[in-house]
Amino acid sequence: MVNNETRAGFVVLLGAPNAGKSTITNHFVGSKVSIVSPKAQTTRTIVKGIGIFENTQIIFLDTPGIFNPKRRFDRAMVSSAWGGTKDADIIVLVVDAKRGLDQETQNIIQKLKENNLQALLLLNKIDLIEKPKLLELSRKLNEDFPFTETFMVSALSGLHIDDFYHYLAQNLPSSPWYYPEDQMSDMPLKFLAAEVVREKLFLYLRQELPYALTVEPELWERRTDGSIRAEMTIYVEREGQKMIVLGRKGSMIKKVGQSARKELEEMLEEHIHLFLFVKVRENWGEDATHYADWGLNFNS
Repeated sequence: MVNNETRAGFVVLLGAPNAGKSTITNHFVGSKVSIVSPKAQTTRTIVKGIGIFENTQIIFLDTPGIFNPKRRFDRAMVSSAWGGTKDADIIVLVVDAKRGLDQETQNIIQKLKENNLQALLLLNKIDLIEKPKLLELSRKLNEDFPFTETFMVSALSGLHIDDFYHYLAQNLPSSPWYYPEDQMSDMPLKFLAAEVVREKLFLYLRQELPYALTVEPELWERRTDGSIRAEMTIYVEREGQKMIVLGRKGSMIKKVGQSARKELEEMLEEHIHLFLFVKVRENWGEDATHYADWGLNFNS
């Protein structure tokens, strides 16, 4: 007998920066909807990754990594992450197994306790740790918090991750699907494109500068020949930062633009004309409009 019952629900991924939340989201969707970087705090707002597993539409809420916030923008990111739990049918704490039980993860567990929230534990990057250490970490975490289930996966390789998806598919509520079957995200394409540009800036620029810049989509327009003209402005806080982003004779901005355009064309299967501009906007992190565009609370 065929079971035609459909299920749907929201799964929020919490975790310290670089635990692998965006990698999990992209793996499930089968395409990039959330940017990934070796640097911490790459994700700045909640990104929805939407896909079907078995008869269930799973909507992953990929949240910014939770850390100790110092600036207004940091506070808004952390507030956004915890805000995602309000919409969640299932909460998942993602832990980098190699990094183990760090202070940021301990702080998240403490807040789960304070708010009487239930959660699954997902130990990620298990291919980077010896099995005895992995089992000890799992034991320690489960002693500290009553996780409803524990999964051990490698999101990058896909190792054991179908077991995690299967559990979600079986435990989300019976419901019609919320989104069309082929929809992968609710992020407008121009914002996705801006995030891809920001990812390349993270990739190519030195350690601290990416945190001092933001990328704003100014134009996303289909031309008469079917191609797309996209204009993005990179805002930095100081003139010296602008010179670094531009590079010698424009070499850095050219490299960023070429890399971003290539990835966008592969993702969207569209011909993209990408134009990047760099402007100085002191204290852009205090601009309330920027927060609203990205769904962040200026007054967090």
